[in-house]
Amino acid sequence: MVLRDLIGDVFRTLWAHKLRTFLTMFGIAWGIVSIVLMVAAGEGLRKGQEEQSRNLGKDIMIVFHGRTSLQAGGARAGRTVHWEDADVQAVESEGPDCQYAIPELEQQDVRIHSNYNNAAFLVTGSYPQFADIRSLTVGQGRFYDWDDEKEGRRMAFVGSDAAKQLFPEGRNPLSENVYLNDIPYLVVGVMEKKKQDSSYDGWDVNKVFVPFSAMRRDFPDKPPGTARTFDQLLVTPRSVPQHEACKREVRAALAKMHNFDPTDKEACPIWDTVQEAKAFTQMTDGMKYFLGAVGVVTLFLGGIGVMNVMMVAVRERTREIGVRKALGAPANAILKQFFVEALIIALVSGGLGMGVAYGLCWLVDLMPMPDFFAGLIPTWKTGLLACAMLGGIAVISALYPARRAASIDPIEALRFEAGG
Repeated sequence: MVLRDLIGDVFRTLWAHKLRTFLTMFGIAWGIVSIVLMVAAGEGLRKGQEEQSRNLGKDIMIVFHGRTSLQAGGARAGRTVHWEDADVQAVESEGPDCQYAIPELEQQDVRIHSNYNNAAFLVTGSYPQFADIRSLTVGQGRFYDWDDEKEGRRMAFVGSDAAKQLFPEGRNPLSENVYLNDIPYLVVGVMEKKKQDSSYDGWDVNKVFVPFSAMRRDFPDKPPGTARTFDQLLVTPRSVPQHEACKREVRAALAKMHNFDPTDKEACPIWDTVQEAKAFTQMTDGMKYFLGAVGVVTLFLGGIGVMNVMMVAVRERTREIGVRKALGAPANAILKQFFVEALIIALVSGGLGMGVAYGLCWLVDLMPMPDFFAGLIPTWKTGLLACAMLGGIAVISALYPARRAASIDPIEALRFEAGG
């Protein structure tokens, strides 16, 4: 039997059992769709959260001051620790794995108004690197620079929502004044709209950012702080693999400056966004693998369905097989026919499943996505894995029924009565 005749015979047989073929193909296609969609959803969640983590900051560690929980150097436990200006230089000099260490000073009770409206926003002061570290993208104008910092200029960079409240619609805030406790600050920039799902002190769109030197002069730290203290220290590692070493160096440098045990995490609490991102990645990967496993099980069940259908087909066509063998058809031809039949069922249904899955991903991604979800993102690895598994399942599900059909004795087959 030539290949063309073989394939034609296979399709005629499948068409003669349309419902059975359809149900079998549906099981295989559903398994493929399940694998691709479930893994794509997990990947979309991971990428969306990764993007939002970058909006908070670029691999930063926020070092808060705390209270000692261990005795060290004769000092009692329970002391309150406040970071001071000298700590910034200490971390920079004793932290070779750290790229930046900058102070941040905040005030929540500053009275804010423009010539048009009043508002209540958080005012925060830091160094110019703050914009890069905290992912503050400039929408208009500029962020304050080192000249502004060195000269203590009263310059303000305003969050996007804060600018909308302080200035009327259509009014350009640049070169206007905002008054902080009636002290005029010149608006030099407005932040681009920013989506943010986590923060340690509020949303950046609702803040006013000023140079650290101006902040220190006009709005010093709140009691029990002093003229030399600030709220928190922002530190970035030189690379992600160096963040643990950087964290140890930060604690060691600050412990030396303030006489506490470097292992005392209560004295020096650190919010590590790198560690948080790794934990979230582990969670999403676990979810992705679990959902993928569900799809794999569905695919295997579809393969079992193919095997069962082919076994029924072998039984129903026992007399046909006997006639063909009696007329001289070799066992190899019978083996090929049933093997190709099962293979076509699996591969066609798998191809349809892949097409449906990628089509659904494309359609869903056309719709507006909720915050923190990047859409359904099918990866080439998922498609490759699904195709490899489908090929393996197709071979396994086809092999046994095909061998069973090829081994039928023609005399016994001719005596066989369907349903007997």
